[in-house]
Amino acid sequence: MNGAHDLGGQMGFGPVAPERDEPVFHAEWEKRALGVTLAAGGMGHWTIDESRHARESLHPAVYYSASYYEIWIRALENLLERRGFVTADERAAGKALGSGTNPKRVLAADEVAATLARGGPCDREVPTPARFKAGDRVRAKNNHPQGHTRLPRYARGHVGTVEAVRGGFVLPDSNAHGQGESPEWLYTVVFSAAELWGESADPALTVSVDAWESYLEPA
Repeated sequence: MNGAHDLGGQMGFGPVAPERDEPVFHAEWEKRALGVTLAAGGMGHWTIDESRHARESLHPAVYYSASYYEIWIRALENLLERRGFVTADERAAGKALGSGTNPKRVLAADEVAATLARGGPCDREVPTPARFKAGDRVRAKNNHPQGHTRLPRYARGHVGTVEAVRGGFVLPDSNAHGQGESPEWLYTVVFSAAELWGESADPALTVSVDAWESYLEPA
């Protein structure tokens, strides 16, 4: 979807200003926000792709005015309500008012380190050969789906070159909406800055995008 999160190439938001020696967390509550989000995801009622889609689906006025971890918490509230763990009234009251969904599993404190170390691998076997190879010229399809996608808006309709075939991976577009993993080949595609931004762009710059096979067509 063309949500508030898809800011690549957009103007009017000011310069990117990285912090020197930026801390991992800027406030104590951010640690808890991260922990609660991971623990809730560990219950097994949604995928990482659905979680990402919940963040990008926040209203632009909310998204642009929120900090990084506030976006996480606001999206988590929506996920918990969507799955029946809490209600809107309970969120307003700040306490349980009845019984809700029982989690499929609970991430215990002594399991956290091993769970994080294990991660969530999303590489999968794909039953068909890769359509493209390194060196192929491809065009990112000019699609504007209403659901989740990892193809940035600024790349759509533009031509680039396949730099590498990365293997098979879960397709976020379907996995975010409960439609299965539908694994596809993943490619790194390199676009020139001039192709993306026009003749005024720095000719020495390129942009690399990891794109699933269904995002691409021969150029």
